[in-house]
Amino acid sequence: MTRHALRRDPRAHWVLLSLTLAVAATALLFSGYGRHEIAPTVAPATRCPATPAPDFADGPVLRKASRTSEAAGSRMPSGSVALTYDGGPDPAWTPRLLDLLKRHDAKATFFLTGTEAAAHPDLVRRIKDDGHEIGSHTYTDANLAGLSEPRARLELALTQNVLAGTAGIGTHLLRLPHTTDVATLCADMGEAARRAIADGYVLVAADSSGRDAARGAVRQLTGSPGAVTETERLLTTTRGDRVTYTTVGAGLGLRGTTYAVSTAAEWKGAAVVRAQQASRAFADGMTWFLLVAGGITVARLLMLFTVARVHVKRVRAKRSRRRGAPRFPPLTDPVSVIVPAYNEEAGIEATVRSLLASTHGAVQIIVVDDGSTDRTFEIAEAIDDRRVMVVRQPNSGKAAALNTGLAWAHFDIVVMIDGDTVFEPDAIFNLIQPLADPRVGAVSGNTKVGNRQGVLGRWQHLEYVIGFNLDRRMFDVMECMPTVPGAIGAFRREAVCGVGGVSEDTLAEDTDLTMALCRAGWRVVYEESAIAWTEAPSTVRQLWKQRYRWCYGTLQSMWKHRGALLERGAGGKLGRRGLTYLLMFQTVLPLLAPLVDVFALYGLLFRGAGQAAAVWLAFTAVQVFTALYALRLDREKFEPLWTLPLQIFVYRQLMYLVVVQSVVTALMGNRLRWQRMQRSGSATDVLEDRRAMSV
Repeated sequence: MTRHALRRDPRAHWVLLSLTLAVAATALLFSGYGRHEIAPTVAPATRCPATPAPDFADGPVLRKASRTSEAAGSRMPSGSVALTYDGGPDPAWTPRLLDLLKRHDAKATFFLTGTEAAAHPDLVRRIKDDGHEIGSHTYTDANLAGLSEPRARLELALTQNVLAGTAGIGTHLLRLPHTTDVATLCADMGEAARRAIADGYVLVAADSSGRDAARGAVRQLTGSPGAVTETERLLTTTRGDRVTYTTVGAGLGLRGTTYAVSTAAEWKGAAVVRAQQASRAFADGMTWFLLVAGGITVARLLMLFTVARVHVKRVRAKRSRRRGAPRFPPLTDPVSVIVPAYNEEAGIEATVRSLLASTHGAVQIIVVDDGSTDRTFEIAEAIDDRRVMVVRQPNSGKAAALNTGLAWAHFDIVVMIDGDTVFEPDAIFNLIQPLADPRVGAVSGNTKVGNRQGVLGRWQHLEYVIGFNLDRRMFDVMECMPTVPGAIGAFRREAVCGVGGVSEDTLAEDTDLTMALCRAGWRVVYEESAIAWTEAPSTVRQLWKQRYRWCYGTLQSMWKHRGALLERGAGGKLGRRGLTYLLMFQTVLPLLAPLVDVFALYGLLFRGAGQAAAVWLAFTAVQVFTALYALRLDREKFEPLWTLPLQIFVYRQLMYLVVVQSVVTALMGNRLRWQRMQRSGSATDVLEDRRAMSV
């Protein structure tokens, strides 16, 4: 036991996990903000009068008057037209537009949206390098009239950061989204315009489309493919009219409309750009991951259903001796049952007496007391039956106890069980029948949860039926069984001895042994009719300890037998089928599940509760259908299904965190000490209830 207690379990990784989830949530929020998924704004509903406010009536280009805080308007001089474009840059239309302007030797002012500028920094730099002017169109094309002053300042500041990070410039030019000419600067929009002007921005509206270009005008075009067509029309139809197409600043003689920023501002801006690009990449990646993971999960379920059906047909064929199934006579050979026990006083008597009640003929029961500090040895020793042998040894661990039992076993067929397992009377007979086939070296029985009264017990019952037993049917058919559970398994003694006995290298000695047998060329199968009842953890703390040990031990076994991936024959089937399956569905996907939950919560809050509810209902429906099928195959009642939706929100997350803890423990090289569950002897609860009902 001490070999698994070299270091304490890691703790700092929970801080790392919390930070990772916080960073993921922040990335989703930043991405969602830029994509109008969080706090989106809409166009103003206020209808403005046809005439502008008095302080906006002098022209479409508004700035702070030199001697007062009021706005002063300006118009483009005669013969000068400022082409202005709202939104973008866009990889579809912006390059075409720049090429068109270059052919006609025309300049323009581009009012860029911060999110799009960060997404396409090369286009921002090309606009600048081609001699065009750049202004702000806010970060998210937001309606500033409907925003609080801090939010409005954030929109403008983020845009300035993006321009600094992409082109090394800042800008004084601003066009308010959802505005056209100065008449649209009314009510709240007018107040937003006045605040921007007071902050030093040059606000650029537009002239009406009917204004003669020869008199000077500010033309407004929206960033879209249609802008290219409209620009070409303007440049073509006014050729020879002595009209110059220029920027707002050049036309009005304004200096410093755009300006170089400091190196520190460039670094800060570059950080904002990188943050947006990373957040969008993460959000897009999570979307694709969910689609891929969903597809893989659906494919897995379809495979489980299909293979389970194949397994059922095989079982029926063997029982009816039809359809070419191999014909083997019933196996009645004597059996040695090894019961390793450490502090199992609560259930050891029920375990042994269930074995003594077996309908199978000759049974040798070997109870190996592994240095118990309670009355386990005394209780087992007090059972007066010549078939029971009690062996006592210093505390050495479960694997050592099983090897001790092997040394005392008299017979060639060995059944290994846990000290709290209660067998059905026909379990041993049914369990060993597949060993009539000389190719079979081990058989997994059907473990059921005995104490399933509470919600936690029902959750584990569903997990055993859906996750464990349904998977075992698939592993049986695909000949890649990774685990014969410690609660109920039958082995050929020669097979176990041939791989060196039960290894003490891992905490999942049952998984380690099963994988070794597969690599040695033995077939490992599942016998659904061999039923044993086990006591599941009754508290979350006990459950955590048990699953932590299971998961960590499984990871150890997978790493130990990784060479099976490159082997041929039975070992190759285990490696390329069994280990790959365990890696995908018991390691990789659970590791990423916390991020998926954060993404799901984000979708619920910001992408519409209806869409999130539909996804959850679909997922729950698939889970319920799977549970119905698995329960039907195992001939179990459907009553526990009412706990399944709750399981998705609580139990699933707990199991994912167990995987996280186990993987970090393994990566850090820590050795986990043996975790023993506190027993209450409740494994027989369901069995006794059924017997009482039959009476």
